[in-house]
Amino acid sequence: MTTRLLVTGFGPFPRMPRNPTSRLAVAVARSPRWKHLRIRAAALVLPTTYAAIETILLPRLREERPDAVLMLGVAGRARWIRVETCGRNQAASLTPDAAGGSAQGAPGTMPARVRRTRARPVAALATLRRKGWRVRLSSHAGRYICNASYYAALQEDCPILFIHVPRPGRGLRDRGMTRVRDWHDLLAEALAEIALELARQGRQQRALQRRTPAHRSAV
Repeated sequence: MTTRLLVTGFGPFPRMPRNPTSRLAVAVARSPRWKHLRIRAAALVLPTTYAAIETILLPRLREERPDAVLMLGVAGRARWIRVETCGRNQAASLTPDAAGGSAQGAPGTMPARVRRTRARPVAALATLRRKGWRVRLSSHAGRYICNASYYAALQEDCPILFIHVPRPGRGLRDRGMTRVRDWHDLLAEALAEIALELARQGRQQRALQRRTPAHRSAV
């Protein structure tokens, strides 16, 4: 049984002309480990616009129905990685996106106030710490497109986790590590470990869903 994994990142925006999540999403999806584990991984780099949530992200999720999704965003002022536990029904309507659009009509207007991830954020936290990263759990993914996209994606019935990364060069406990290996490579390796855990959780969930109807009919 092949497990479908989707890794998302974002393109540039005014304060971030080179968004590291574009490169990270592609690197995680191209990890050579997937072919040996029967995991089909794909990367999706989204424009940093509210419109992209409805026109690109949600159609991709509904058409391909991945078993697990790892979402990446950049927090330009952060010095730590943040593992987001939920998406919130709020957006900064006065903050334009990269195309000058606003949050009006975006998934931030949906009724549920908070949507919590079905994934295991504490496990992701432990993985990142073990790999040498400064990291913390967060219950607020901001008021911009990262939060709006996470909130919208969490409608789907699969493990989904959003991770905010800092600017390149930040977040490592031992900065000397970047003298030996590239920051992006080090972080992509850690994120691939998290993606693998998500894929395993998604595979287990799908197997359980397949068994449940047969069990009910037998009863």
